[in-house]
Amino acid sequence: MKSNQELENIANKLRIDILNMLTESKSGHPGGSLSACEILSVLYFDEMNIDPKNPEDENRDRFILSKGHAAPVLYSALAEKNYFDKKELNKLRKIDSMLQGHPDMKGTPGVDMSTGSLGQGISAACGIAKSGKIFNKDYRVYTLLGDGEVQEGIVWEAAMFAGQYKLDNLVAFLDNNGLQIDGRNDKIMNIQPIDEKFEAFGWNVMKIDGHSIEEIREALRKARETKGKPSMIIAKTIKGKGVSFMEDICSWHGKAPSIEERDKAIKEIESRMGGAE
Repeated sequence: MKSNQELENIANKLRIDILNMLTESKSGHPGGSLSACEILSVLYFDEMNIDPKNPEDENRDRFILSKGHAAPVLYSALAEKNYFDKKELNKLRKIDSMLQGHPDMKGTPGVDMSTGSLGQGISAACGIAKSGKIFNKDYRVYTLLGDGEVQEGIVWEAAMFAGQYKLDNLVAFLDNNGLQIDGRNDKIMNIQPIDEKFEAFGWNVMKIDGHSIEEIREALRKARETKGKPSMIIAKTIKGKGVSFMEDICSWHGKAPSIEERDKAIKEIESRMGGAE
């Protein structure tokens, strides 16, 4: 088991990988990728039962990135976990690359579901979790949604399904950074009170600091102990987390940094990394 400090360092390594690959590709989504680094660090390096040497194991835990445009954070985690060579990160969004702009389960080792059309990821996660129940499998299913994404009706059909079938092997994270492509959630389509809405659909709901390794780990522990309900972990985050000039700024939703901006950002992140692994 890794320490909190080790997982924080991994989260910051993911941030550096994200910045490098987006600068190389000159396109992609930094804001919502950077906000989810702690969540994926805990899932891939502490929580999930997975083996990069056996990525098709039918008993493995699954992760579905429902907000598929944040693919860079997923690719960074998979590369750091040794599903493929980190050199592949430099080919993001390039022709014939295994790393498309949105996750592709047919082309990328470790990707459990192709996503991109918002709302479909959590629906697939529900289906996989229900299949586990039907066939008496012990695997767990994890999914990550964006807070702009939960404005989609398909999310609430999935939420209803998960509550109806008591999918306690399903854990959803909401990357609640408050911003979407066109501005703030509360100005475009207010999602609050989001906790009460999921509770009304029969979910076990927790609210945490999405950048606290300790709080993420504790929420996942409580989710494992919850029986008869799916769990929703509402993670309060900051879009662009870790890069001061990107934090909480909507325009960094889908804009790649320049070389100068990348170098400045990486220097800032590296200055905060502590403790040898």
